Amino acid sequence: MNDKPYAIEIEDLTVAYDIKPVLWDIDIKIPKGVLMAVVGPNGAGKSTLIKAMLGIVKPISGKVLFFNTPLKEYLKKISYVPQKGSVDWDFPTNVLDVVLMGRYGKLGWFKRPTEEDVRIAKEAIKKVGMEDFMDRQISELSGGQQQRVFLARALVQEAEIYLLDEPFQGVDAKTEKEIVNILKELVKAGKTVIVVHHDLQTVKQYFDWVGLIFTRIIAYGPVEDVFTEANIEKTYKSRHNLTLKEPFKC
Repeated sequence: MNDKPYAIEIEDLTVAYDIKPVLWDIDIKIPKGVLMAVVGPNGAGKSTLIKAMLGIVKPISGKVLFFNTPLKEYLKKISYVPQKGSVDWDFPTNVLDVVLMGRYGKLGWFKRPTEEDVRIAKEAIKKVGMEDFMDRQISELSGGQQQRVFLARALVQEAEIYLLDEPFQGVDAKTEKEIVNILKELVKAGKTVIVVHHDLQTVKQYFDWVGLIFTRIIAYGPVEDVFTEANIEKTYKSRHNLTLKEPFKC
């Protein structure tokens, strides 16, 4: 029995768009220090799950706790990397300034970054291999470079929990492996990392935990236990054969 609070505990979470259920009665308990993939077919509710955890999307019911603490009280210890397509890359700012934005939660919006903040930002930029692009406008970067910058912004938050929505979208194989190595370093340091992921071929290679989802949680837990052919087939068949036992009520 787990005698310590879970890093993330989701209970009875239901989310709907226009009365159509996107997530239905989600229950998950995620321990500290795992690198977890959230996988499922398109439209399964993977990104919605991350957004509901962060309060970006308001659920109809349910609750989410972080180390037994409500989101509002724990928000500064959570770092979020959104999908690349949800970001305005034409915003006129450079790489260093984007990464420094990750320090604002510690600074407050109306305080200027200190020399220490700049040092931390530059270290993170170097860690993701973008030190030669420090002054480059983000609109001039490739997709993979943009993802590296947003990962650096997440790193400077010095969070306890990292939530990443499709961080490998539009990146080359080399960048993907470098990002995975950084995420594994975070886990070694005791952080908890949750990644919305689409490539089933790399789940066993990259992650130690996995959640399979299609509106409901099909299975979740250590990769070696739950990432089975039977669970994968059940998850991906759900897109054609989804039934809800309970009537949905808005």
